[in-house]
Amino acid sequence: MKIHTILIILSFLGNFLFAQDQKKADSLILQYRSGAYSYSELKMLAEITDYDTNYDRVLQYSELIIQKAAEDSIFEYLYAGHLQKGNALTKLGNNVQARESYLKAQMYAWRMDDQRRVASTMTAVAGTYSAMENYDEAEKYYVESIELFRSLNEEGKLGTALVNLGDLYITMEKYSLATKATNEGWAIFKRKGFKLGEAYCMGNTGMIQASLGHDEAAEANINEAIKILDQYEDYYPIAVYLTYMSDIYLRKDNWDKAYSYAKRSLELSEKHDLQEQIAEANLKLSLLYEYAEDYKESNAYLKKYYSYRENTLNLENVTKAANLKLNHELSLKQTELDLMSAKQYNQRILAITSFIALILILLLLIGLLHRNHFIKKTSSIIAEERDRSESLLCNILPEKTAQELKQAGRVKAKHFEAVTVMFTDFKAFTINSGQLSPEELVESIDFYFSKFDQIMEKYGLEKIKTIGDAYMCAGGLPFPTHDHANRILMAAFEIKDFVEESKISDPNNLTRFDIRIGINTGPVVAGVVGTKKFAYDIWGDTVNIASRMESNSIPGKINISENTYQIVKDQFHCSYRGEIECKYNLKMKMYFVNEKINQAQEEVKMNLVHG
Repeated sequence: MKIHTILIILSFLGNFLFAQDQKKADSLILQYRSGAYSYSELKMLAEITDYDTNYDRVLQYSELIIQKAAEDSIFEYLYAGHLQKGNALTKLGNNVQARESYLKAQMYAWRMDDQRRVASTMTAVAGTYSAMENYDEAEKYYVESIELFRSLNEEGKLGTALVNLGDLYITMEKYSLATKATNEGWAIFKRKGFKLGEAYCMGNTGMIQASLGHDEAAEANINEAIKILDQYEDYYPIAVYLTYMSDIYLRKDNWDKAYSYAKRSLELSEKHDLQEQIAEANLKLSLLYEYAEDYKESNAYLKKYYSYRENTLNLENVTKAANLKLNHELSLKQTELDLMSAKQYNQRILAITSFIALILILLLLIGLLHRNHFIKKTSSIIAEERDRSESLLCNILPEKTAQELKQAGRVKAKHFEAVTVMFTDFKAFTINSGQLSPEELVESIDFYFSKFDQIMEKYGLEKIKTIGDAYMCAGGLPFPTHDHANRILMAAFEIKDFVEESKISDPNNLTRFDIRIGINTGPVVAGVVGTKKFAYDIWGDTVNIASRMESNSIPGKINISENTYQIVKDQFHCSYRGEIECKYNLKMKMYFVNEKINQAQEEVKMNLVHG
């Protein structure tokens, strides 16, 4: 659940939400078309984009501002044009192009040496990363903007950036950090008398309380926030908060009330074309109907969720985004060098008198030669980096995905109905790793993960990623297979056996560990994320439940969910071990897989041989 986009607009436009007035915009448009205005054309266009709520038209007028400002290199309006273009694209749900516009606006802010505008565009860029679920990049940009706002003593914008960061931490389930950032922002808004900002803080605090199970306090805060936001006709956060109210009443076992809040969220989102929240509301209704055991309705809402979800992830044109970021960073560095060179040049002009003009010309020639050498060197570095990026692409993505990226220039997110996901984790790794040297630690992890990679290749499985001592893989993608659950379990047994044998046979006398294994089967969404380091990743409740299976396993055991058990129960001997609580207060049964049946092993081998 996210409300970044709304707060971001406040962060760089100050009173933007209050400035929007369609009647005022229509009046200005008539004046502009008739030519009946006393100030400059660029100022008139900028005012129209400030007031207009028709974002397709804002996009057109922003392009006109950029075109006319570029004729005379007017940085002030080049900044304003790209900024308003980013705002419109954000409202229209095009986060990739919005980020491109914000980065261009930031470049002109650097050229004007306007640190306040630089910090504001950082917040805007962070919002686009958050909307595309690239949370690491979003956090980095938020933190940088907050540090800059502090140094500039921009208290109001600092408050907005803090609340945005707090909302990001809610999404990342870092509730302690979320509370700290939200409370600091709330204190600022109270001092400023900014009621709308206080409403966001109140609602976000309610979301934190709801996530931690403090339902009464959460309900009070969320209801009060909705009341204030309704007065401002600010519907996006209201739609988000309504789904949290649905969670609260579901925990109270009041299904009718929970359904009423979720349905209201969907209706509000559809009325105001809030694409991301339409997806979240459909997911909430799907889970509610699943809870009520009405699987037909649950499946209908789930299909709508996936349909909207694929549109809002914006996992398109990854290569363009990567090149954009590289070029932007180089442009910023070049701008800094240009500004520094200009200041040094002005100081020399003031200090040097006319009689040493010959020396000045000589120095200028040396500077030009040095600059020419620098440009050639920089161009060479850029070319080498681009060649290196293209070469690495084929090594870090699945072959089919890499080919799609090179041929089409983008990678489309894909939905897989049935995938089996496995997580592994070493027992007491953190404690033991502190006793090892860096070389021993890397050698120990490499010893295990190199073997795991061989096992993945043997069974035709896809390694997704490693996080510290955790290893994540999946079967059934990017090429769907009917026996992905069996393949994962065969690989799990080989991993378990290898780890146990390693404790007995240890020629290098290194630290050896016990391993926990967790497995779950279900639908996932897969795609490419990142703008600097590409990564093939998967999302969905299936992944979260697989992780829960691993964390609730015990060393030396393979713990599987009810979903996987129903698929493999005839090929593997399993024993029931109880239930755990999952997301949305639902229960999930768990089973230990005790041994494999020869028939299952032979079937997997035969499938591997015949492709």
